[in-house]
Amino acid sequence: MPGIDESLLEAMRLPGARGASVVDWISGLALGAVGDAPGGDAEATAAETAELARLATESGALALAAPPGDGTGASPDGAPGDPDGPSGKEPPVQDLIITNADSYHLLRFVTTTFDSTVFVHLWLDRSEGNLALARIRLAELTDRLVLG
Repeated sequence: MPGIDESLLEAMRLPGARGASVVDWISGLALGAVGDAPGGDAEATAAETAELARLATESGALALAAPPGDGTGASPDGAPGDPDGPSGKEPPVQDLIITNADSYHLLRFVTTTFDSTVFVHLWLDRSEGNLALARIRLAELTDRLVLG
């Protein structure tokens, strides 16, 4: 099972990858980074993407939907407003995709056995990258990622 460095190097093998990092969205700190960073500063990029991740995970509008026919607005395990999802460790959002004129930013949340406050940020060149492939591979990569 790969650690942070091995996972980031694997992410950089994706077509069009410009840079990748593992970020704690609570502190905004990069736990690891490889390649280039938008604006040239990996720590600033980590802090800014952590803000996006925090907004997405704390947003009630993006929370898990109630089961069909359930008008309670509760999460699937029945707990109203449960921010940790049904297992108690899953973030309510799987990934975020941000597009601009020349690149894609893919933020994939990592499910862990403790607090799940980590995500992987992949920066892809829009003309060389394949967003669908990157999303699939990043999901596989985060499932195998070992933190610690």
